[in-house]
Amino acid sequence: MVHIPVLQKEVLQYLNPKPNKNFIDCTFGGGGHADNVLERISPKGKILGIDRDSEILNGAELKDRIIFVCDNFVNLKDIVKKEKFGPVQGILFDLGYCSWHLEKSERGFSFLINESLDMRYDPQSILTAEKIINSWPEKEIETILRELGEERFAKRIARGIISQRTVNPIKTTFQLIEAIKKAVPFWYQRKKIHFATKTFQALRITVNNELDNLKEALPQALEILEPGGRLVVISFHSLEDRIIKNFFKSLAKEGSLKILTKKPVIPTLKELKVNPRSRSAKLRAAQKQ
Repeated sequence: MVHIPVLQKEVLQYLNPKPNKNFIDCTFGGGGHADNVLERISPKGKILGIDRDSEILNGAELKDRIIFVCDNFVNLKDIVKKEKFGPVQGILFDLGYCSWHLEKSERGFSFLINESLDMRYDPQSILTAEKIINSWPEKEIETILRELGEERFAKRIARGIISQRTVNPIKTTFQLIEAIKKAVPFWYQRKKIHFATKTFQALRITVNNELDNLKEALPQALEILEPGGRLVVISFHSLEDRIIKNFFKSLAKEGSLKILTKKPVIPTLKELKVNPRSRSAKLRAAQKQ
């Protein structure tokens, strides 16, 4: 499957790219958003494309006005300084993982494919999902499932994981799913959303330190932007959205930014039909004052 960037039209509307202006894509991924922006900032505007996954950037198509950097957006200020990139008129964060991660990375992001429990965006990172599952104490596993996965059966699943790993280490996605299945009620297995979704979310967030990285990166983005520059963030679950919403609200009170989206922008029914994975996407935008 080709990766379809979510809310493409809305990203362009709120970033409002103009000829010869410079933009940063903090989550380059498949480059879909960047390509759309690049057209509108010709002939001289440039894009700084950041992604922490070297495999994704190695497969990216080289283009004259895109500068690729393999790094974590938590280091945004340092990256911009090192690349001497600016002035910056717009910054985008699309916090969803791309189809490549689910279908081709072989790192265990999907519960539909039997793969090793890795879940790292950066293959150089030390922590993996397998390490958490097989070596963390039951209470810590329960905590991340409840707090980061918002999983109602966190206690039962954590206990089931411990029970399973004392017999055999849990090495693959399907082994983990089997442990979850044994732990949750039958009716929960029959729900529209897969019963392993929240556990996988909690593990992925923990492995990649996603929420803390976002909290650190947003103030850096605002600092980098030129006055009048725009910050657009797409989130995919309530924990991310809450961080963005609170950041925007607190800075709007101080008068350092103007919120452009009173409510988060969500995909249209038309987009949902074409790209069902966009269903949980929420876009928030603000302008630096």
